[in-house]
Amino acid sequence: MTSHTTSEPRYGLVAMALHWVLAVFILSVFAVGIYVADLPFSLAKLKLINWHKWAGVTILALSLWRLVWRLTHRPPALPARIERAMPGWQRVAFHGTHHLMYLLFFAVPLLGWAYSSAKGYPIVWFGVLPLPDWVPVSEPLAQVLKPLHALSAYGLIGLVALHVAAALKHQFVDRDGLIDRMRPGR
Repeated sequence: MTSHTTSEPRYGLVAMALHWVLAVFILSVFAVGIYVADLPFSLAKLKLINWHKWAGVTILALSLWRLVWRLTHRPPALPARIERAMPGWQRVAFHGTHHLMYLLFFAVPLLGWAYSSAKGYPIVWFGVLPLPDWVPVSEPLAQVLKPLHALSAYGLIGLVALHVAAALKHQFVDRDGLIDRMRPGR
């Protein structure tokens, strides 16, 4: 239980903003997706489905920005004292969780978009920008894509929960200050 120093490298402002904005969007769009799934058909349901789609496309765009940012702006290395204290399985889990989350940042909205296309439901981003369908209208394809979209969304939320649990462990059990690298204003 070493105390941390404030001189350790931190993520930059853009990386922090993308992290937290994506976190809010992902949690919100997941909650709306769960809520809307059980609603009876109505105008309110259609509005929420459209919001869900718009948010999904926004998540896709922000994820692309985040990936490009990450590839062009190297993240700060894990502090050596923390890396030394981590068992090997934790390092594998740390890197594996991040890689899988990045994969699902793209897979979840792309599967949702594909499902919408297969059902023949257009996506008009914020009611202004019509997006192309990228799979043909096909009910059998839609029946395959719908559970894949849901399963991948649950997988992403599971990884987010694991990520949050690990951050809380570092903050309250290890007390190593690791969370400060991504916490704004510190």
